[in-house]
Amino acid sequence: MKMPEMIRIRDLSLLDLPEGLVLVSACDSIGAIGAKELDVVKVSGYFVGRTAVRVPLMEILATGAKPVALFNTLAVEREPYGEEIIQGITHELELAGTDPDLIMNGSTEENVPTRQTGVGVVVQGLATKKDLLIGKAQKGDLIMAFGLPKVGAEVAEGGPDDPEVAKPALIKDLLKWGQVHELLPIGSKGVLYECGELARTAKLNFKLNPKTSIDINKSAGPATCLLAAIATEALESLQKIELSIPWQIVGRLI
Repeated sequence: MKMPEMIRIRDLSLLDLPEGLVLVSACDSIGAIGAKELDVVKVSGYFVGRTAVRVPLMEILATGAKPVALFNTLAVEREPYGEEIIQGITHELELAGTDPDLIMNGSTEENVPTRQTGVGVVVQGLATKKDLLIGKAQKGDLIMAFGLPKVGAEVAEGGPDDPEVAKPALIKDLLKWGQVHELLPIGSKGVLYECGELARTAKLNFKLNPKTSIDINKSAGPATCLLAAIATEALESLQKIELSIPWQIVGRLI
């Protein structure tokens, strides 16, 4: 039997399945951020869980896929610290409308004591090939940035519910709006890099808006910023939506 090939697009791994389905996988990790003795940025285990799952969850949701599996690999003990992290992961999933009991599995370190936080998260989702929002951006689309790039201590200071950063629920709202051609969470490589990646995937070029005030080269840490490609005529409709998060036009696809 010929096995299907896994292909990589940006930070995603895609596997074609029978009946026109695609399995989409994304992952992220956190290190030296938490409540352990040797952690550099001090935050609660709950906060670690919220932010650790946010990146891969947003990457899956942004493709239009439905999350079907989550694996958390915690390089810390289960009790009590690991349980705090799991509570954070659970809450973030619930806020995104996903039932943790149906998709979550994981592992902890029970053999040796740990002095620094280490967390890895893998999220997998299913979508039909025709509905995948990858490479769907179109020539002339405006590229919008939702949220502000923040990293490290800035993220900690804002807390897990910082109104200036993107969250999985924002993706759900934008998809429900129905005017988005493509979505792309921004991570450590910054706005400008990911704008180029979005354009490249659609076989187009990106033209920067010279009036943008966002720091286009700054790391957005755990996906604190989200790109959306929309048609120019959809901008008026977007302006009527009540969104608490800051957003602006960062450029256009040409």
